[in-house]
Amino acid sequence: MAKPQKHLFICTQTRPPGHPRGSCGAKGSMAVHQEFMQQFEMRGLWGRFAITGSGCLGPCGNGPSVLVYPEGVMYGGVGKDDVVAIIEEHLLGDKPVERLKVPAEIWG
Repeated sequence: MAKPQKHLFICTQTRPPGHPRGSCGAKGSMAVHQEFMQQFEMRGLWGRFAITGSGCLGPCGNGPSVLVYPEGVMYGGVGKDDVVAIIEEHLLGDKPVERLKVPAEIWG
């Protein structure tokens, strides 16, 4: 397998209802993960980029969270409708989607 240009980590952590930290899973992260998978398949992006579902990435209150490496850009509040923007602007265009980035005090 060739080294991917960028690697996305999508938090799919779930916690029991009412947990004080909440969870990305409760906020729809599995739908976001599936949308990325479908878009990668439709666009033939496998190999060039990678996706990994992950446990907690930290800022639960700002989820669903998506982390893109090697840049270390953390996105929060990501919905299915944001997936295309992340792919087109960040993965393909090398420009992070500013409106989705978590505040610097959360993820410097």
